[in-house]
This record gives sequence, structure tokens and C-alpha cells, in this order.
Amino acid sequence: MAFEEDDTVILHDEHSEHDGEEGTITQIVETMFGDENYTVSFEDGQVAGVPEDNLELAEE
Repeated sequence: MAFEEDDTVILHDEHSEHDGEEGTITQIVETMFGDENYTVSFEDGQVAGVPEDNLELAEE
């Protein structure tokens, strides 16, 4: 499932201080392999280069 800018998502990354937090996609970058990586902004920061598998669409 591809995400769009301004989608609200939940990050699943045990190595991130934002693991389990809800954030907003602010940028989408296509890798040289055709995959998409996302930048997710949170209340107190942002995480760049997040693969699609680490994101879940948040319930609105």
C-alpha cells in the first residue's frame, strides 16, 4: 500500500524514539530500486528514509 503526503501514519521501528507514535508524511522519495521511502513528521521531530513496511495508516 503506497502512502500519500499528509497521510497520518503510525511508525513501527523498534530502533526509533518515535516507535508506535502517530505522525504525518511530509515527503516521499523514490529510491533507485523503485521503492518509496517516506519522511514522517512528529510533534517533536521527524524521521527520514522510512520504508513502507514500517508504516501503518492511522485510524482517522
